[in-house]
Amino acid sequence: MMLFSQRKGLTPVKKVIQSDSMDDDLRHGLWNALDLFCWHRQGEVVNWISHGNLEILFKRLWLHFFKWPLDNLDDYWPDTYSKIRKIYYEFSWYEVYDFIEFIAANDEHMDSKEFMDFCNSILERELSAYRFVAGKITQITTEEEILEVEKALRVSEPYSNIRTHLKTALDLMADRKSPDYRNSIKESISAVEALCKSVTKNPKATLGQALKEIETKVGLHPALINAFKNLYGYTSDADGIRHALLNESNLTFEDAKFMLVSCSAFVNYLIAKASQAGIKI
Repeated sequence: MMLFSQRKGLTPVKKVIQSDSMDDDLRHGLWNALDLFCWHRQGEVVNWISHGNLEILFKRLWLHFFKWPLDNLDDYWPDTYSKIRKIYYEFSWYEVYDFIEFIAANDEHMDSKEFMDFCNSILERELSAYRFVAGKITQITTEEEILEVEKALRVSEPYSNIRTHLKTALDLMADRKSPDYRNSIKESISAVEALCKSVTKNPKATLGQALKEIETKVGLHPALINAFKNLYGYTSDADGIRHALLNESNLTFEDAKFMLVSCSAFVNYLIAKASQAGIKI
C-alpha cells in the first residue's frame, strides 16, 4: 500500500528508490534470504558448526570478511548465529550489500544463482537501486536518474496535470504490494503528451502532431524529435505509443523506471526550452 506521504509527493524519490539507504523491509528481506539459503542448513539439532556444513563459510567470514582471529569463532551455533544476526542489524546499508555479496561468492554448499535470483526479487520488490549482476551487487538506478525525476516533479509543480501524471507514474511503479508497470509507463508518456499540448496550445493534438509543431516552434533539433518518437515506438496511429509498449506482457520495474526517467528528462528539457523561447505553458 502506498503511504500518504508518497501519494502526496512528500516523500522524496530517493526514499522511494533506495540508493543510499535501506529501510527495515529491505533489510529484513535480505536477512530472510540468508536464513532460507544459508543458516537453515545448520538445522535445529546440530549445535556445533564443526558438525554441520557451515564451517568453511564461517571460517572464510572470520578470515576474509570480518578479519577477526579464528580462535574468536565460537563453534557453538546458537551463540554464533546470535552474534552474526546482531552484527547484521548493526551494519550500514552498504555493509549489508558487502555481506550478501560475500556470502554468494563463498558459500560452497549453496546454489548461488538461486540465492542471487531470490535476493534480486527482494531488491526489486523493495525498490532498491541495486541488483546482483554477474555475481556482484551493481547499481541499476543512478543518482542522476533519481535527480532527473525529482527535478521534473519540482519544475512541473505549476502545471498540475503534468505533475499529476508524473506522480501517478512514480506511485504505480513504487507500490511495493502491487506495482502496476503498464499504467506507470502510460502515465509517464501522458506527462509528455500533456506538456506538448500545453506548449502547442492544442489540447486535441496527438503527440506526433505536437512534436512536429514543437520542432519549429521551440527550436528542437529534428534528430532529437525523431529520436523521441522512435524511443517510444511511435507510429502514425494516434495511439501507437501505447499499442507498441503497453501490449507487452512482461513489463518490469526496469521498463517503468526507464520510461519515468526518460520522460522526466524530456519534461525538464522542454520546459527549459519553452521558457527560453518565451512560450508560456
